[in-house]
Amino acid sequence: MYWLYLLLALGCFAFALKTPNMGLMSLALLGALAFLLAWVRGRYVARFGDLQRDPATLVDSDELRRLREQAKVPPADGSDPPSYSP
Repeated sequence: MYWLYLLLALGCFAFALKTPNMGLMSLALLGALAFLLAWVRGRYVARFGDLQRDPATLVDSDELRRLREQAKVPPADGSDPPSYSP
């Protein structure tokens, strides 16, 4: 349905070309720009999906558990890790 924005943008642009009034022409051109941007956003969302993602789905539970186990591995030589305090 995002293609309706493109038709509205073309209609506003055609109206801007035909009107003799400068105020109506600028208003129609702003409307054409707004509808064109809405069409681009709608096409992007239709092609690539919504702009917002759920951060919880980026890493599944098995991957998260494996990463936690890797983070808890003690050093190989058995000594304490070096301290980085100044």
